[in-house]
Amino acid sequence: MASVNPFNLSDSEEEAERRPNETVHTERSPSEGAPGPPPGNPFSPPADAEPPTLLLSSNRTSPSGEGSVSVAATSAMAGTAETRISVDGIAAQLLRDQYILTALEFHTELLEAGRELPRLRDYFSNPGNFERQSGTPPAKDQVLGPGGPLHRAGSISTLDSLDFARYSDDGNRESDERVAVLEFELRKAKETIQALRANLTQAAESEVTSQERKNFKSSPEIQEPIRPLEKRALNFLVNEYLLKHDHKLSSITFSDENDDQDFELWDDVGLNIPKPPDLLHLYRNCGVSVPSPRDMVDVSVEVDFDDLPGNCIAQDPPKKPDLLHQQQTEVVQELEYQISLLTNEKQSLAEQIKKLQSEIQTLKRTVSSPPPATLNLGSHNISYSTTTTSSIGPLSVPPTDNGQYLDIRRISEPETNPDPPSSQNISHPQPQSRNKLKNRPSVQFDQPKRKLSPAFQQALLSFCRMCSDSRLGAEVSRIADSEESVMLMLGRCLPHIVPNVLLAKREELIPLILCTACLHPEPKERDQLLHILFNLIKRPDDEQRQMILTGCVAFARHVGPTRVEAELLPQCWEQINHKYPERRLLVAESCGALAPYLPKEIRSSLVLSMLQQMLTEDKADMVREAVVKSLGIIMGYIDDPDKYSQGFELMLLSLGDPSERVVSAVHQVFIPAFAAWTTELGTLQTALIPSLLARIEKLLMQGEHGLDEHKLHVFLSALQSLTPPLFAVVLQSAPFTSRAKLTGDVPAIEVTRFPRPASPLQDVATIIGSRELLSALLLLYDYQLEHEGTTGWDSLLWVVNQLLPQLIEIVGRINVTSSTCVHEFSRFFWRLCRTFGKIFTNTKVKPQFQEILRLSEENVDVSAGNDILTKATVPIYATGVLTCYNQDEDRKLLVGFLEDVMTTLSLSHAPLDSLKASFVELGANPVYHELLLTVLWYGVVHTSALVRCTAARMFELVLRGMSEALVDRRAAPALITLCSGPEFSVRISTIPAFGTIMETVTQKELLERVKMQLASFLEDPQYQDQHSLHMEIIRTFGRVGPNAEPRFRDEFVLPHLHKLALANNSQTVESKRIDIATQLFEAYSALSCCFISEEVMVNHFLPGLRCLRADMEQLSPEHEVILSSMIKECEIKVENRGMADAQGSMSIASSLVGEDAKTKFLSKMGQLTTSGAMLANVFQRKK
Repeated sequence: MASVNPFNLSDSEEEAERRPNETVHTERSPSEGAPGPPPGNPFSPPADAEPPTLLLSSNRTSPSGEGSVSVAATSAMAGTAETRISVDGIAAQLLRDQYILTALEFHTELLEAGRELPRLRDYFSNPGNFERQSGTPPAKDQVLGPGGPLHRAGSISTLDSLDFARYSDDGNRESDERVAVLEFELRKAKETIQALRANLTQAAESEVTSQERKNFKSSPEIQEPIRPLEKRALNFLVNEYLLKHDHKLSSITFSDENDDQDFELWDDVGLNIPKPPDLLHLYRNCGVSVPSPRDMVDVSVEVDFDDLPGNCIAQDPPKKPDLLHQQQTEVVQELEYQISLLTNEKQSLAEQIKKLQSEIQTLKRTVSSPPPATLNLGSHNISYSTTTTSSIGPLSVPPTDNGQYLDIRRISEPETNPDPPSSQNISHPQPQSRNKLKNRPSVQFDQPKRKLSPAFQQALLSFCRMCSDSRLGAEVSRIADSEESVMLMLGRCLPHIVPNVLLAKREELIPLILCTACLHPEPKERDQLLHILFNLIKRPDDEQRQMILTGCVAFARHVGPTRVEAELLPQCWEQINHKYPERRLLVAESCGALAPYLPKEIRSSLVLSMLQQMLTEDKADMVREAVVKSLGIIMGYIDDPDKYSQGFELMLLSLGDPSERVVSAVHQVFIPAFAAWTTELGTLQTALIPSLLARIEKLLMQGEHGLDEHKLHVFLSALQSLTPPLFAVVLQSAPFTSRAKLTGDVPAIEVTRFPRPASPLQDVATIIGSRELLSALLLLYDYQLEHEGTTGWDSLLWVVNQLLPQLIEIVGRINVTSSTCVHEFSRFFWRLCRTFGKIFTNTKVKPQFQEILRLSEENVDVSAGNDILTKATVPIYATGVLTCYNQDEDRKLLVGFLEDVMTTLSLSHAPLDSLKASFVELGANPVYHELLLTVLWYGVVHTSALVRCTAARMFELVLRGMSEALVDRRAAPALITLCSGPEFSVRISTIPAFGTIMETVTQKELLERVKMQLASFLEDPQYQDQHSLHMEIIRTFGRVGPNAEPRFRDEFVLPHLHKLALANNSQTVESKRIDIATQLFEAYSALSCCFISEEVMVNHFLPGLRCLRADMEQLSPEHEVILSSMIKECEIKVENRGMADAQGSMSIASSLVGEDAKTKFLSKMGQLTTSGAMLANVFQRKK
């Protein structure tokens, strides 16, 4: 059956308009054109034309083209005295009148008929005839070819000849003319290549010498080596066999292995070599002698053999021409007789079918019940009800022709086989009758041997992002099941297609393409339609991709896994490296959406490999994100245990992706699906989680001098995402699982019972199956832990006896000063405890931490190795375990623990890093500000000065982010209380906290109180010799000065820095003098970026710098050079500001405009080694 392209636009009107013109031309006298052939033989070609080849074909019976010529020839021979104008005259007239495209089509048709004209060949072979004339017009004597310059002419393009990838919505129509010329030149070049290849073929045939052939004939056991021509021919036949039998992937591999051969064109093998039958035909006839191709000739069924010219045979003349001529005549006559019989039968059957269809339509209109007349095409008979009066015998109706056309290629002659049943049994590739489609058996898909809950499976498939709730989505997801339904669907869709097909609404074509691809019997046409589907839109947006995916899923449900593998997957493979990321994104999403409908072997091999390749090679974040989601869906359907290691490596690879959206997709889709699979394999607790813990331990061992915090975050986030599946395993393997009943009133689960999941796949209720079942299991779970214990509960015992001890040991090895590590582990323990519940936390988690964190001075003896209270175990226990629940007893426990740790560390003179980390982590959440102030007040009123000093230093950490009301009500009074104590060390410890208040608070009354307290430190005579107090004040001024209120900076900070610098000039102790000078240098460096008024600059800033330079001249010459440069630039700035006061004050740092001064300043700054971290504040902008 000839393939029908649903997008082909009929050219019948164009042909109808052309035929009368042809008739007119054929009846013109020879005097109107160039001399033609002799009148006696109107079919004789020109002298320079090649002899035509006679074709013997049974499927070219359409009365067009050659048929028209035959009729015209017959009428001409019957008695017309006029002779037709020669083709050369027609060509000359076309070129003269500038019908260039018509001449090109005429030239192409003559080439296909083997009648090439030298005039047309020379014209179209000359590129000069097609050069575009731009700029000035050509001169009068300039030669432009036979017809002058080439102008653009319109042409008709049909959809089946339209390249959707080439013609975009914004295509450049100006380049069409040049493209047409280039295509023609390309075709001419191919013809030259084919001619050269023909010569090479002859040379290849003669490679084996006659002597060698004699040797092979005399010794049959010697295998003749394969020649290049034979190898190429066999390769072509093998590839053709693979494509015919739907081995497309094998064909692709075979083509890649033989990339030096074009498998689309037989002429690539050899132009002078006739194409042999296919492999199946060769196999079936391997024992039968096949006649030589030189003993056969092709003839046309539309031309009478007696009218043919004598030179029509293209092959070598046979040895017995008379006998051969007689045999050919008999064959032609026999075939023409069969064709006439079959044509008559076809016409009669078509009339009968039309009549029956009209009767069916009449019955449908009169009777509301289903029509009594049915076409039972499955048995190739037409049955009628008693109301049908006509009696018609068994008919053979091809299903896809719908009664309008009859395929005669596989029907034997009725007279040769009188048996009616056998004559009606016609072999069709895929019979699709109306009844057979309605009674189609349900398609079976490979179901994995998995135990996923329906809720989890549905949530997993929800990431396919299909759309069926719109009008177009409903059309796409509903596959027609009969020819009538196809017509109805076309009627619904075509009104939407026509106005939008050329714009951004090409998705309207999807239902039409899909239905045709599903029901079309020809594999090649189906492949072409699916190719159009995937190339329909150059850069499909999100909505268009969803529509295409919906159609692909509907197609897969309809045709089954075999055709999905053979027809859809190759389309994905072809676009895996497409230049547009939207097309690659479509491929990635298709792999996931089609996963449930593929054979299980393909899921775990080809599709998995495709996605892995895209994950490692694709540079677009959105493509890798879709790949990760599709991998998660694949993990939900895979059941090959050998793929576990590959899945684990894919998880680690995707977690290390630099894109946050890709990592988010890993936690939302991939890890839950992979965990569900490992749960069924029984490797979640034995392999997956232990592997991640081992990598964390290895990372901590390697990172003693520098921990890779990013990798630690990757592994910990994976463990965090595995917590819900782990808890589900504990519930499903509990001793009480069989007692869980859904009958009766099951209490609802509290909203705050579990942490908010990152996706539905991480919801424990989804993993278990339903919220009702989870609620029933939670009741039994809490009762079991509280009253019956964990005896025989292996999964929970593993968590208690193996997982928790290993985690606590890892926590004790991380760096407590790394806020990132502390935060990551704290969040992990918080989610773990909230997931497993309060009873589990109180009875299983807290006791293990308390056993290690015994609050005594022995546990902070660093020399004895008992320094657990100085490690990260303290902040992680405080912030990750004790904060899980916020009831009164929980808050009291947290307050008591922090008070005990503060007291123990202070009295033991131990480092306070663990306590600081706890306060920083808790202080980030305003909920705990009141609680932390309660702990600090305990330290404020403690009897030990060491504890009070510690409390004073902790205030600095919690004041940032605290509300001003809370600072005014509780923090400031506590600090003033500490300042009233007798110990200077306690008073000095409060200075950083007072500085933080000055930096973060805007309330004037509070700022005045702090200002008075700091002034007392600076002006009270009892503090004049307190070197450590002066150091702390200068350090605090340098830290908070750039961000403090400008008035506080100008009226308090800079004047007191000036006094301290002046006083330091008279310091007699050199060590104290250099300490103060260094701190002053860092403070001035930080303050130099601030806006300073001219008055303050002259009265305090410049004098302070000069005092500091006097100290540095003796103590640090490298600092003195920088100070001199700063002083010089400040003085210049003051002078310029006096001359142009309207320009306003500017920052000193931005005023260093002199290139020499700037270079000198930066070079000296780079040489400093003692200025510390405060120099970085030089370039900080005021917040």
